Amino acid sequence: MTTLICDCNQTQPLDPKALSQSLSENLTLHTALCRREAGAFVKAVQGTDDVVVACTQEQRLFGDLAVEAQAKTSVIKFVNIRETGGWSSDAKNAAPKMAALLAAAHLPEPEPVTTVTFKSAGRLLILGDLDQAEKAAALLADTLNVTIFTQGAGDAGGSQDRRYPVLGGKVLRVDGWLGAFTLTWQRTNPIDLDLCTRCNACVAACPEQAIGLDYQIDLNKCTSHRDCVTACGAIGAIDFQRVAQEETAEFDLVLDLRAHSAFNRHALPQGYFREASVANLMRLRELVGEFEKPKFFAYKQKLCAHSRNEQVGCNACVDICSAEAVSSDKSRQQIKVNPNLCVGCGACTTVCPTGALTYGYPRASEQGQKLKTLLSTYQKAGGKDAVILLHSQEAGQAVVQELGRAAQLKLAQGVPAHVIPVSVWHTASLGLDVWLSALAYGAAQLLVLVTTEEAPQYLDGLQAQMDQAQALLEGLGFAKPAQAPVQLVRATQALELDAELQRLTTGKSRLNAAVPLATFAVTAEKRSTLNFVIDHLLEHAPALKANTAPEALALPADGALLGTVEVNKDSCTLCMSCVSACPANALQDNQQAPQLRFFEKNCVQCGLCVSTCPEKALNLVPRLLLTPERKEVRVLNETQPYGCIRCRKPFGTLKGVEAMIGKLAGHAMFQGAALERLKMCGDCRVIDIYSSGDEQKIL
Repeated sequence: MTTLICDCNQTQPLDPKALSQSLSENLTLHTALCRREAGAFVKAVQGTDDVVVACTQEQRLFGDLAVEAQAKTSVIKFVNIRETGGWSSDAKNAAPKMAALLAAAHLPEPEPVTTVTFKSAGRLLILGDLDQAEKAAALLADTLNVTIFTQGAGDAGGSQDRRYPVLGGKVLRVDGWLGAFTLTWQRTNPIDLDLCTRCNACVAACPEQAIGLDYQIDLNKCTSHRDCVTACGAIGAIDFQRVAQEETAEFDLVLDLRAHSAFNRHALPQGYFREASVANLMRLRELVGEFEKPKFFAYKQKLCAHSRNEQVGCNACVDICSAEAVSSDKSRQQIKVNPNLCVGCGACTTVCPTGALTYGYPRASEQGQKLKTLLSTYQKAGGKDAVILLHSQEAGQAVVQELGRAAQLKLAQGVPAHVIPVSVWHTASLGLDVWLSALAYGAAQLLVLVTTEEAPQYLDGLQAQMDQAQALLEGLGFAKPAQAPVQLVRATQALELDAELQRLTTGKSRLNAAVPLATFAVTAEKRSTLNFVIDHLLEHAPALKANTAPEALALPADGALLGTVEVNKDSCTLCMSCVSACPANALQDNQQAPQLRFFEKNCVQCGLCVSTCPEKALNLVPRLLLTPERKEVRVLNETQPYGCIRCRKPFGTLKGVEAMIGKLAGHAMFQGAALERLKMCGDCRVIDIYSSGDEQKIL
């Protein structure tokens, strides 16, 4: 792979010798790669090797040059080392970070995934006051097929020219997504807009001025003079006796100019726009045709802890989804994810305790490999105590780049040399397993930059996962109470981010890497990665090397992924309903004896066992067991088997049969011999019924 570096007119200090050594590649320093030295780029793309250009500002120019030169290389990548490192008051120390960013750019692209297709024929619905809706329609009608649903006349009222179909009445709901919106409404107004000729006779005739220039009647003002009906005459567009019926219509796009959104959610569906801004109008004009996006998630029902036997346990993904793309399907013991509504935030995968939902593009394993490459290259180049700054590819990246420009103008300090910005599609897409893995790969700290993009529930979910990380790291001795190796950074502007980075990562606040380097790889299976990193932490935990090492580490209940189950032995009848409900095989029975057994390593704290237990005998306890017993099967409860009083064959547990007899002893159907049959196995019960002379048999 060929790497091209440029100091951008000598505005950033680059050491080509040090970078060459770190990347095992001979690099040539350029000063004006996008101008007089552009020939070096053209020469590079004429080869067959992939090309990495350390510049994102002139990405479009380089792309045009590659087309003109009929480039032979199939891959050209662009990476920003200027705003993220070179434009900083600490730039002279940023060579290890620059090497790390360039090394990560050499990694192959994420493996492709299946796509989700949207088809739009350009059928646009505009909801709002008629005057504003018609203005927006005039700017779109040459490209889109516009229908207006009037919500009032507005200041100017409607045009006399009937240029667009106009609907009126009460909007009940708008559902769907790009290419598949459904409007449901009722025709609650006496004036039929399809028949109305906009002659204004009814407006002039109405003594209460109850009819506006949207040609709808304000029924609160109307006193039933019916002068409008007379004025309408032969047209017959006004009918006060019309029954309001529910109607539907299909659209591809929606422009909603009303004060309140049709969707009470943070992430609006694609194809739905809230105001007639220039950006929205331009985007609407482009949304005709067929479009694709990655299917961001993968779902494995057999791992899902949502429900068993219509009992709900884990509901984390349903609760956190800001697009309402995840819903419950208890009857099928699963959740459903609508790929058309999914916006790819990945929050559902972060809070999923089992890994039933995984992030598909890029996969966790690919993100783990990227972090491992960044940190190993940084360390190889002489860097110490790196801080990973995760940020989104849109708002987060814009703030980071704005900070770099501010630093170049001496208005800010810029990104510190040991802080490595890493862009992700969405900051909620990575969670505890990847965060802890980054620390195990050598990071001293991991920060997650949040702006205004994140839904409130995302912040709550991320914070809950970070509280888990803090409890683990602090309890095992890798962090002090005043230190937070994993935490959120809130900033919407460059100077806010600058202040936060200086406060959290420099001076006395700077953390040292505390976790010895690990060699494991982040896997596609969340629980496997979590087990790898926990084993690594336990192996090197300072707290476990003390003479007074604890046996277990308490964890917060919110967002818990690890823990045990407590059993009230007085209430438990060993019915084993919890065993059949457990999705992780943490609760197990024993085919040889009446025992409820438990494998703590597998427990995901989903709560299905608790909601399933008919005796309410179970309780979840979030914790990390620090002894070898965590990986061993142990008995939670056991009792004596109950033998059939007729054949002596065991058919239940002593407590279970006693509980059944106690509950049914007072029932009229279970008296005398019938009660005794409850103490028999199934075979003996049938034999006893047919051999008893006291029983009447119906043939």
